[in-house]
Amino acid sequence: MSDAQQNAVHLIVSGYVQGVGFRYYTRVHANRMGVRGWVRNNPDGTVEIEAEAPHTTLKEFIAAVRRGPSHGNVRAIDATWKTAEGHPAGFHIKY
Repeated sequence: MSDAQQNAVHLIVSGYVQGVGFRYYTRVHANRMGVRGWVRNNPDGTVEIEAEAPHTTLKEFIAAVRRGPSHGNVRAIDATWKTAEGHPAGFHIKY
């Protein structure tokens, strides 16, 4: 797998991740790293992320998500790797 090749990962993040600025934190880090995709809160208290970037960048992005904002607490990340679908440029928060 070429590192320049676009890959994608779907993440479900659990823990204390809602009401702590987690979506904003994720968007800021994604935009700094050039990751495309989106983040949203789920009704069950988890946060869902769809991200596309080169594989190495996605691994760094997941590490940043695992750290989370200072007021949050990530307990687990369920990651499903897949083929990139071609998200438009940028990373946004879905409501």
